[in-house]
Amino acid sequence: MTSPLRERLHACLLNGSKADKAIASYMLAELAGIPFETAATLASKVAVSEPTVGRFCRSLGYQSFRDLKQKLRQDLGDKPWLISDRLQDFRQRSLNGGDQLARSLELEIAGLVALYELAHSEAWKRVVNRLAAVPAIFVAGFQTERGMAQYLVNQLHYLRDGAALVDLSGGNFSDVLLSDAAHTSLVIFEARRYSRLAKVLALEAKAAGVHTLLITDAFCDWGRGLVDEMFVVSTEFNLFWDSSAQMASLVSLLVNAIFIELGPQVEARMNTIAALHGRITGNVGDKSGPIG
Repeated sequence: MTSPLRERLHACLLNGSKADKAIASYMLAELAGIPFETAATLASKVAVSEPTVGRFCRSLGYQSFRDLKQKLRQDLGDKPWLISDRLQDFRQRSLNGGDQLARSLELEIAGLVALYELAHSEAWKRVVNRLAAVPAIFVAGFQTERGMAQYLVNQLHYLRDGAALVDLSGGNFSDVLLSDAAHTSLVIFEARRYSRLAKVLALEAKAAGVHTLLITDAFCDWGRGLVDEMFVVSTEFNLFWDSSAQMASLVSLLVNAIFIELGPQVEARMNTIAALHGRITGNVGDKSGPIG
């Protein structure tokens, strides 16, 4: 049942109203958690009315949101990812309303499963091939996602040349937009509330012909059509603050895939970097370092 539902949701992204696109985008990103939502909680998260959610479900061929999620729950199964007694206990407490952290754990597991599914997609393969081969990679992050951008750049430095954090101080993104578009790739990290600069950069990169990957949350309804690929990750885990943990997990999977794509040539570079670090900076307990 999930495949037809996914197809209907993707079709809605192309032909639906603004509200329908927002609901479809969120549901595609959070499909595993939808059986645990209500029409009211979904409406609140997507900033639409509860009747709008009902009309959306009927447009997809379901009697109601309850009907949709009941069929989805049947398809996913009652316990698709929980494999140990401890996790089962956590989950049961969550369903009984006795442990908020148990609910958070279940949501995180579902989000992580979705990431690994993403890593088998054609879009993922295209991104990996491009980031392994393109001469220049620029990575941008705004607000709290700036750290995610720096994390990816730091990891890429161990694998290849040409990865850089986008310069935000100049106010014009000239480092990205004046580069050779055919030999440049851009990665943008962003989550709500979205910085205006993220959308401006995506628009300018599209106009310049720079291939762009947007890594964002389930609420982003402005990215599709502006970027070549859009990877959506879960950020809501029943906690006080939205979490960027899944973005970090995505970076780890992406770097691993690029490592595999580059092959044995990476080993020499990593050994050289390790030697430089040992000679210049050193490690705790290593007496061969500069302070040894």
